[in-house]
Amino acid sequence: MTSQRIFEPKIRSLIDTPLSVGESPVWDERTGALWFVDILAPAAYRLRANGSLDRFDMPAAIGCLGLCENGMVLAGLQTGVHLLDPATGQLEFFCDPDGGRPDSRLNDGKVGPDGHFWVGTRDEAVPQTGNARLYRVSPDRSFTCLIDGGLLTSNGLAWSPDGRRMYHSDSSGPMLQAFDFDADTGAVGAAERLHDFVPGEGRPDGAATDCEGYYWSAGVQGGRLNRISPEGQIVEVYQVPFAGPTMPCFGGPDLKTLYVTSLTTGEGTSRAQGTLIAFDAPVAGAPVQRFAL
Repeated sequence: MTSQRIFEPKIRSLIDTPLSVGESPVWDERTGALWFVDILAPAAYRLRANGSLDRFDMPAAIGCLGLCENGMVLAGLQTGVHLLDPATGQLEFFCDPDGGRPDSRLNDGKVGPDGHFWVGTRDEAVPQTGNARLYRVSPDRSFTCLIDGGLLTSNGLAWSPDGRRMYHSDSSGPMLQAFDFDADTGAVGAAERLHDFVPGEGRPDGAATDCEGYYWSAGVQGGRLNRISPEGQIVEVYQVPFAGPTMPCFGGPDLKTLYVTSLTTGEGTSRAQGTLIAFDAPVAGAPVQRFAL
């Protein structure tokens, strides 16, 4: 087994606004802004290049964001996928792949190399029943269900730099799997189980890939980011100063800044509010596509 190298990066705190469940950081290379959400606020945020923070309140829990070619922003809400106009703050319904199923909400989502929006759901039943799904949403508002059942919390979507491999986790599983991917058609191959997470490694939450093909997974409740090889081995651990990192995102003009959202953890004197931080990455990230709209 490959030994793990442990790092304690120099952290920069970026916001003063506390987050309940910070998630889905998305870098906008056109404006130098970083988008992210607070699932339970519920709200989408835009951190501008000058450090100012814009808030867009949402009518329902918001799980994820994606950028569009036309400048709009996709928002995955409990009530379906919507289009957010950053200029006006107006929200337009786009489609609802999950169809209002009980005990379910849209969770992690990302635009894939095929220009489509891939979004999964979280099983909200107590106890969980395994009803989570993974959808592919098309620019024409149609959608396809790629995984139906057998999941608890669909999460960790990311693609290899060449677009030929899709990563996906079940953060309640907790496990990481990968699929062969056709960037022209969005077709996926059979699931390959890569890693089963053990206590101490954190549960696999949101993720991103770097230019060398490694997968960076937020180890929520483990206080770390796990850099994982294409074969599924944790080769590097980046420790963060809170227990609940939720998702990394590569940004900055050279894609060598790692942005990380987090959720509120603990109680009393051990309580840590959710936030947004950044640190310098050792490698550049793989670019994330825009929705073909």
